[in-house]
Amino acid sequence: MTTLTGPVRTLAAKAADGLLWLIALIHVLTAASLLVALLSISEAEAAEDAECGGTNILAGLEQSDPVRLATIRREADAVPNGKGLLWKIEGQGLAPSFLLGTMHVTDPRVLAMPAGGAEAYAGARTVVVESDEIVDERKASAAIMMRPDLTMFADNRTINDFLEPKDRALLENGLKARGIPLPLVAKMKPWMIASFVALPACEFTRKAAGASFLDKKLAEDAVSQGKTLKGLESLVEQLSAMDSLPVEWHLKALIETLALGKTIDDVLATMTDLYLAGDTGMLMPMMRSVAEKISPGDLGYADFEQRIIVDRNRIMAVRAQPILREGNVFMAVGALHLPGKEGLVELLRQQGFSLTPVH
Repeated sequence: MTTLTGPVRTLAAKAADGLLWLIALIHVLTAASLLVALLSISEAEAAEDAECGGTNILAGLEQSDPVRLATIRREADAVPNGKGLLWKIEGQGLAPSFLLGTMHVTDPRVLAMPAGGAEAYAGARTVVVESDEIVDERKASAAIMMRPDLTMFADNRTINDFLEPKDRALLENGLKARGIPLPLVAKMKPWMIASFVALPACEFTRKAAGASFLDKKLAEDAVSQGKTLKGLESLVEQLSAMDSLPVEWHLKALIETLALGKTIDDVLATMTDLYLAGDTGMLMPMMRSVAEKISPGDLGYADFEQRIIVDRNRIMAVRAQPILREGNVFMAVGALHLPGKEGLVELLRQQGFSLTPVH
């Protein structure tokens, strides 16, 4: 069995609570969602109860730790463009376009979009999503399988070679709750397996039953309505971004995700409430606060945030510019890509566009 020692252990320690950033993948990565279909898991095999539970963590802090809550709110208030899901994009001589921050989940409240979203979508000529490959699951799955080095161990190793017995039991139980036997995914890299267990069983069940998450539904509707559909990146690019982070980081994140248990439901419930309220700037401060409470110390999230959010923001902004110059576009990307000094809202402004929130 391989254990983490020396520099590797130090690296893992600096990656404390990578679990929150894997939960953040609900927002920022669509490729993992398609793997539910790739595994061909039936509704009967998945968890039986598709109703999502969980309680709002921030609501609990109002009673238990109001000082901590005030700190989170101050941090969120300092995030540029941290309020609003739907933004109007204008440029000289251009028909208005719109930018929607999405959450890659099947929750009907999320699918409904914020006020003004349906009207903006209906009037758009072009729809832009993170990856247009999501409309064809077979094609997307084939693209993923063409690069097995990004998702699978290339040698004879399996996830079992990295796990202590107690951690292996945690993994088996977490996968069992989602109808997945461990041998089916044992060759997958830790972050791929974590993308399954980071989803609450209710969300996993809905996706396994064929429900579309918001981005996928917008893309499917664009095709059925005869709109032009374009993507800002490929699924392989998304997978490559995740694979660029050390396997030791992902392994620790996997174990910590499993250790969360039902707390995953609380985190998703809180994220969903913040999303529906348009408080995108509160998402990362909330997750950091939860992580610090569970495992105080250096969270080591900087590399993750740089590679998975900031770097991709820059790529998406560059690729979106010529499309937006045509006007009459509806662009939808994960909500975590919008706020911040290096978020898409600010990056598009730097390109000369005017962006204002639609309330």
